[in-house]
Amino acid sequence: MGNGTYVPRTIYADLEPNVVDEVRTGTYRSLFHPELMITGKEDASNNYARGHYTVGKELIDQVLDKVRHVADNCSGLQGFLVFHSFGAGTDESKIDTQ
Repeated sequence: MGNGTYVPRTIYADLEPNVVDEVRTGTYRSLFHPELMITGKEDASNNYARGHYTVGKELIDQVLDKVRHVADNCSGLQGFLVFHSFGAGTDESKIDTQ
């Protein structure tokens, strides 16, 4: 909140871009910083091992760098809220810092 505009400290991360692209182009696109919306090029095809060891491994460093950057800019970080899909299919994964 620098110029009177509230910007949530939110990082969107998903292996495939469709869901995050809905946020990028949707009604609330001006609320979120585009550099904090991280997507891969393909999903894990409902395969945990593929998401954890191959496709997901390509994004982890980028996501951790963004988390570190956002956390460093907080004056009193109290924790993280992490939302993720427990089942199959694409859900937006979001790391929200306060």
